[in-house]
Amino acid sequence: MFSIQQFFSQGDRFQELLEAAAQESHESVRLVIELMKSPRNTQNYDDLILARRKEKKISEQISSELVKTFITGLEREDIEALARGLYRISKAAEKLAERLVMAGAHLDGIDFSRQADLMTRATDAIHEMVKQLRNMEDMEKLKTYSDRLQLVEAEADNYMNALLRDLYGGKYDAIRAIVVRDVYELMEKVVDRCHDTGNVVMHIVLKNS
Repeated sequence: MFSIQQFFSQGDRFQELLEAAAQESHESVRLVIELMKSPRNTQNYDDLILARRKEKKISEQISSELVKTFITGLEREDIEALARGLYRISKAAEKLAERLVMAGAHLDGIDFSRQADLMTRATDAIHEMVKQLRNMEDMEKLKTYSDRLQLVEAEADNYMNALLRDLYGGKYDAIRAIVVRDVYELMEKVVDRCHDTGNVVMHIVLKNS
């Protein structure tokens, strides 16, 4: 089996595509955070849809390249798993954006800054982890990003439980409570998708180190 360094020296096309997918996933989350700040700014939503389409196209390119490439340094299922993980991050961001737009006035006055911070930290870590595949000698750096993701995911779970306690305590009327809960859950899903993708990166690295 080739080493992961050989994979990236001989298969730059996959490296470029995976990094491009990571960039578009990162951009999707950045744009949905901007939408959280200004839900009525349709330009942010339009830009997010565009980023999502770009990421989908990149995912399709990866699948196409795998069909045409007979030898890959990484196992095909690992390349596919990482591409799929990045795709799911941007998909989760799109689903959240759709719900934010539909929710409208039901979300007025609600502070989502904590969730925005968690999503930012999670997607920043994934973006850096994928880029770090260029330099596999620095395992400690990759482990640091992975540890950050673990902490963010745990923090998001704890914060979600606290938010649900507020909802169940009658903080909002019934309809608004349902809308807010759905949005909370979709925000947590963005973090969960980042966490899952980080696990894929570490699995690939450990298997090929």
